[in-house]
Amino acid sequence: MSRLPSLIALDWGTTNLHCYRIGDGGAVMDHRDWPLGIMQIADGDFAAALERAMKPWQPLPPEIPIIASGMIGSRQGWKEVPYALCPAGLDDIAKVMVPVEWNGRRVWLVPGVSCIDGRGIPDVIRGEEVQIFGAAGDASPEQALFVIPGTHSKWVVVQKGRIVRFATFMTGEMFAVLKGHSILGRMMQGAAVDEAAFRRGVEEAKAVGGRLLHSLFGVRTLGLFGKLPEAEAAGYLSGLLIGTELLEAPAVLGFEGRTPPLVLIGQAGLARHYGAAANSLGLAIREAAPDGAAAGLWRLACTIGLVKEVA
Repeated sequence: MSRLPSLIALDWGTTNLHCYRIGDGGAVMDHRDWPLGIMQIADGDFAAALERAMKPWQPLPPEIPIIASGMIGSRQGWKEVPYALCPAGLDDIAKVMVPVEWNGRRVWLVPGVSCIDGRGIPDVIRGEEVQIFGAAGDASPEQALFVIPGTHSKWVVVQKGRIVRFATFMTGEMFAVLKGHSILGRMMQGAAVDEAAFRRGVEEAKAVGGRLLHSLFGVRTLGLFGKLPEAEAAGYLSGLLIGTELLEAPAVLGFEGRTPPLVLIGQAGLARHYGAAANSLGLAIREAAPDGAAAGLWRLACTIGLVKEVA
């Protein structure tokens, strides 16, 4: 590479390792993905995994800092980093970052954030916080509501640049379990999500006000009576689950009246389904810019003094 980066930023999750070479001012110079998530490294040799991921970018001078977020800082990762407590801004997270040694240099691990709801039940995020700070940018809105869909969907309330509360919904995992390991899955064919069936599932969630358990059995009985083809059942189930999440989450987070516009951060296909469901339910939604993790890690590196923000 002809030009050296100012920062190496790692979004290191359960399945994949996303690597960014970031130049002056936070511009992404290069981006590479590796199937080196923490659960893919059987012997826990994260140092060797990072050596493999950094090989295309060598030589990497020792003065170039490295920062890593996500599950790499979990109990199953390189080193467990205690969570920052809500309410948490960039300063609060930067204060509890922890370094590990790698090839004579430090790799800074980001802690993640925890909160406790009104009934005393804790919740956690690891990695999503940097995506949120990256998507929010330097602007500090009075209040914003971020949605990060996935296996465990995260809904995060940000006020004046700080994460104040959030809630996790096991929507993606519930879909996988019901499709792969329940009687509902026996009524399904194909992996594709039928769009019309998806919208039908969202409408069912809306019609019953998000009351899920009875409607779930309807996935089976609609099929039994020829009212839901097997090729459409997975799409219907997906719409039912995502629709229920979109109805339930605002109330869980205390938005009893008007829900603020949603800022959606996520993989394109899944984001499209959430966008369609939100529109059906009358929720305002917009997609965040890509590379949120890179932008958030750059902002954290500036906060801790690893790099200098360019005016």
